Amino acid sequence: MSFALPLETAPMEARLVAAIPRDDGWQYEPKWDGFRCLAFRDGGDVRLQSKSGQPLERYFPEVVGQLLALAAQHFVLDGELVIATGGALSFDALLQRIHPAASRVTKLASETPATYLVFDLLAGDEAAAGIASPLADRRANLERFAARYIATDDGAASARLRLSPATRDLTTVDAWYARVGGALDGIVAKRLGAPYRSGERDAVVKIKRIRTADCVVGGYRAAASGATLGSLLLGLYDGDGRLDYVGHTSGFAAGEKRALFTRLQTLREEVSFTGRTPGGPSRWNRGKEAAWIALRPELVIEVSYDQVSAARFRHGTRPLRWRPDKAPHTCALEQILADDRTMLLYT
Repeated sequence: MSFALPLETAPMEARLVAAIPRDDGWQYEPKWDGFRCLAFRDGGDVRLQSKSGQPLERYFPEVVGQLLALAAQHFVLDGELVIATGGALSFDALLQRIHPAASRVTKLASETPATYLVFDLLAGDEAAAGIASPLADRRANLERFAARYIATDDGAASARLRLSPATRDLTTVDAWYARVGGALDGIVAKRLGAPYRSGERDAVVKIKRIRTADCVVGGYRAAASGATLGSLLLGLYDGDGRLDYVGHTSGFAAGEKRALFTRLQTLREEVSFTGRTPGGPSRWNRGKEAAWIALRPELVIEVSYDQVSAARFRHGTRPLRWRPDKAPHTCALEQILADDRTMLLYT
């Protein structure tokens, strides 16, 4: 095999900024919350490489099959693997695909097939200068590639491949940004004149919409030493009055962690979360028990978050302030459910 670029090629990265850049010279794209993936093809050999350089092709055979079905024989694409369910995207469905059992992967590939959203062409017949070309040329090359190889009259050959949208129109960008939440992670702005800078962050910025929620403290995990706080476990009440675990927060100064750890000992309880509870062993923590202590649901804290998936915070949250004025039972799951969806921006 002889791929046009080394398999070790790192995707171009993005730098987080507070606002969408509005001066000239930018292309804007949705920031999908899927698995970033470079796709390499050389004849009958296709490789899918994750952002960290891990092979993904065994987990997404349906995408490999679609890439092999293209008439183009040699190319390198940059894009995002996503799974659409019920008109929205599901990050949890993606996580389920990383499974050691081939039979399980095959079953899920049929039941919840992935789509590869392509947003850059790094090498191929339509990309003479490849990664050295400015983005404006690479996007034009990609659109020609998509029109020639991906798009078909009946859509059959492109069922698992889509061209990710891009625009230079700020009105369109603002409309996308208003829909951020769930699996749409934010907006990406790329410099039109920049080449593809593998592993670097100076030509791309990302913008996320930060929101807040008032959460009940339903438990905690101790630090590795066992002598101070590791993280607070957060809960929200569902429509039936059950306290569901929705995530954690841990951004406290060392002194505050010690003081909180002492304070929390007076609130220890046998049971706190009466709906969904914090997980135990999993493939993500190498089968170790993630021990936690239940607390009486009396404390309310406001946290900031950037994303929700399956009615949980996708990432750790940032503590903002304590809310002694807020009754715990009023901290409803509805606060974040409206964010737990992403209407598709591709067809």
